[in-house]
Amino acid sequence: MVAQFPDMDPAYRDRPGVAELVAVLSSGGDARIVLDPVSGLNRYLAAPYPRKTLAFASSTANDLSAPACDHLLGLRHKGLPDYTAHLDNLRQRIRSAYRIAESTEVVFAPSGTDLEFVALAAVAGRGRAGVHNILLGADEVGSGCVYSARGQYFAEETALGVATYPGEPVAGMESVTLADVPVRCAGGIARSSEEIARQVRAEILRTHSEGRHALLHVVHGSKTGLILPELTEIDALKAEFGDAMSVVVDACQARIARSAVGDYLARGAIVFLTGSKFMGGPPFSGFALIPETLVAAASPLPSGFASLFRKGEWREGWAGREWLDDSSNPGLALRLEASVFELERFGALGLSAVEQVIMSFQRAVRELLEHKLGLRLIDTVPPGEEALAVEHPIEMLTLATLDVSRHPEAQTFEAARGLYHALDKTGLRLGQPVKCVRRDDGDWGGTLRVGLSMPQICALAAIDDHAREAALFEQIGRFAEALAIPA
Repeated sequence: MVAQFPDMDPAYRDRPGVAELVAVLSSGGDARIVLDPVSGLNRYLAAPYPRKTLAFASSTANDLSAPACDHLLGLRHKGLPDYTAHLDNLRQRIRSAYRIAESTEVVFAPSGTDLEFVALAAVAGRGRAGVHNILLGADEVGSGCVYSARGQYFAEETALGVATYPGEPVAGMESVTLADVPVRCAGGIARSSEEIARQVRAEILRTHSEGRHALLHVVHGSKTGLILPELTEIDALKAEFGDAMSVVVDACQARIARSAVGDYLARGAIVFLTGSKFMGGPPFSGFALIPETLVAAASPLPSGFASLFRKGEWREGWAGREWLDDSSNPGLALRLEASVFELERFGALGLSAVEQVIMSFQRAVRELLEHKLGLRLIDTVPPGEEALAVEHPIEMLTLATLDVSRHPEAQTFEAARGLYHALDKTGLRLGQPVKCVRRDDGDWGGTLRVGLSMPQICALAAIDDHAREAALFEQIGRFAEALAIPA
């Protein structure tokens, strides 16, 4: 099998145990995780093994880093623990990494899309007529979330191998309704926090009048780095509506500081994170951090969760857990292990070292892609709120969204997708296009995203200032050369 993966790092091609590890890491998920037998890549052009390709694609999906691969090979050689015991150990390590209370519940899921089911379960039964899910920016989170946020299956097969179809309700979640509040206007410009909060308030008022419980999604690090609404607006809504609303924070990109995680949890919010974006683990894995107060008041898990989750992924004692399958998912366990390994490595770095790497990355992107090529960088704050950029968390500076709509091969969104695939064939990979640039003809313009990951920051922090600057300018320079418009 390994020989069929042409882009594998040669150091791992004939290494004992690699083929078996790749097989396990690409199992235990939905169809998105399956590797193409020729390219050895999943549908996001990522792979669960170290590759020769140069990637700044953490906004979409990462390849497995060499240190994480070595770690997993060693772990498998020693023998994996029992599935539930393994996940319990990961729970402790996650709480330690984010410095959060031991009472915080950690629920695991095979993807960020599946995490929507976790939040719905945590607030089920709070409204006599059901739950109204207020999703922010469906285009800025994940395409499958419009299904799972309604309590519906989003793929043709679950991680347990149960055949389903997108849009089919999960048993026990039929009373969920959904509203999508855009984070950008029709022209692609980011909306202000106050504007979004006003629309959210109107949704909550309507929800309350219908006897439904409001579940508000907060976006902390969207596909283009937006954080909306701000804490001041969240606090105002909580003060007005109290227990009539709950909050879930979509931080699935994992571009979030420990302090911010703590701030959200202190407000009683659920926090979603995935291991396969900024965290740098292989796709797919995710976990939800749930405050103790929500766990204590939670209703039994819906019966349909037996097709979605295994017992070990929920803590012992959660009502309804007994309905879940008692089998193991070694693929998910190892993907999570790799992600938490990367999180711990990153957490061991000092803030100064992280900042230096990020600033070098920003200098390379701005000098080579923005100034030299003339590509516009999409703002991560709404117009008129540029002063907020100074206060924007530094982890948001690990992502840059490029407007490539003036490039002859990427003028439209679909053309940019073609360029994204063409770049990968040359050994260069960026994040997928997103719809945030509107052309004069009304079509969506092309974009591409350049993103650092935790493993990349760890590697760059290990070398001196001059070598780090030179490395980033050389690497970003390869993309600048590939994106240069012919004279």
